[in-house]
Amino acid sequence: MFATSSKKTFRYLNKKKFLYLLLLPGIIYFLVFNYVPMYGVIIAFKDFNFAKGIWNSAWIGFENFRYMFGLSDFYTVFWNSLYLSFLKLVIGFPFPIILALFLNEMRNRTYQKITQTIIYLPHFISWVVIGGILVNFLSPSWGVLNLFLKSLGIESIFFLADNDYFRPLVVLSSIWKDSGWESIIYLAAIASINSELYEAASIDGASRLQRLWSITIPSIKSTIIILLILRLGHIMNNGFEQIFVLQNPMNLGVSEVFETYAYRVGILGGRFSFGATVGLFTSVIGLIFLLVSNRIAKLMKEDGIW
Repeated sequence: MFATSSKKTFRYLNKKKFLYLLLLPGIIYFLVFNYVPMYGVIIAFKDFNFAKGIWNSAWIGFENFRYMFGLSDFYTVFWNSLYLSFLKLVIGFPFPIILALFLNEMRNRTYQKITQTIIYLPHFISWVVIGGILVNFLSPSWGVLNLFLKSLGIESIFFLADNDYFRPLVVLSSIWKDSGWESIIYLAAIASINSELYEAASIDGASRLQRLWSITIPSIKSTIIILLILRLGHIMNNGFEQIFVLQNPMNLGVSEVFETYAYRVGILGGRFSFGATVGLFTSVIGLIFLLVSNRIAKLMKEDGIW
């Protein structure tokens, strides 16, 4: 019985060997950069010392976590991270879906391809470059927007130093940079829809809007749910580069998130154990959101990620 099963497995692997070879680089990438480094998480439970190394550093258990929860600014950082993540989720998540639906409805394929290329390009621009553009564009002295406001008799606004404007700027710049790129997966899901469904709907007299609402959106619903679950798994990640380049001492009250907090206290402060503690805490919160959202999807009879 075992021999027969082994032979079937070997024949299957031999038949699909080239597909598995194509998969191999991805597996190696995740092993090297995601799984192997996980052993370093133990420094969150140690008083890490470079001279002693990870294994020989003193074990202090949950002392780093007790210290972290005892900090007064920890809860401010927690709120900033969670609030900004939910803003990005609620406002930013639907944009790629809407964009994909609009692109799919374009009948002029040349115009569609040109539009796709244009909206994909911002994804490949570094946040450092985008941050420099925003700083100059929004400058209270020479920024284009403030020069326009001055021409209308409105006093200049220091947008990046005003707590009320920081979060909207982060959300809008994220949408501008990544929505086009993220729409690719939705376009791929739309492309896999059976064209006969649209033909049948057209024969029945359905308008383009009705076909969009009754065929396209329900057909990509599983893709939307899976990506939403994965997004919730990164709920505490706001993107270090974006926040860091837009952050300054005047907006620190709303811009300090876990990524920049771990960098400032853990890396710059030389407290690597504390930095690992913050990272592990955010990972656990993300895992909880992932498990809960996947369970809710299952209870609603939808496809989850497992």
